[in-house]
Amino acid sequence: MRPAAILETALYVTDIEAAARFYGGVLGLECILRAGDESVFFRCGAGVLILFDAEKLKARPEGGLPIPSHGAIGPGHVCFRADRQEIARWKAHLEAEGIAIESEFDWPNGAHSLYFRDPSGNSIEFAEAALWNTGTK
Repeated sequence: MRPAAILETALYVTDIEAAARFYGGVLGLECILRAGDESVFFRCGAGVLILFDAEKLKARPEGGLPIPSHGAIGPGHVCFRADRQEIARWKAHLEAEGIAIESEFDWPNGAHSLYFRDPSGNSIEFAEAALWNTGTK
């Protein structure tokens, strides 16, 4: 047996409002759920990106959902799939928004990547699907 796909992924942020503006406004992801000032959920293709306020996640109230505690310390990473032309457009868009490009290069297999940071310092990447030889564009 093997999982078919990643359904959701989570990043931990220091300012949920700044993160919501960044992912919804700058990256244009559709917000599908907001849980107060603790978390925000965005649709991304067939999956979901969840942003959790790292500090508020530590102090979960009694009687909430039976979700085991989880979290991370330090910057996380997420990579969004984009073709080479889309990556070029993303670079221009991010620079117009005042977001510094941290790195841009071609991998040994020829796939192109672009890296930058979200307001909480998480590493965000746009890369061609060929990075992992998925056979999809």
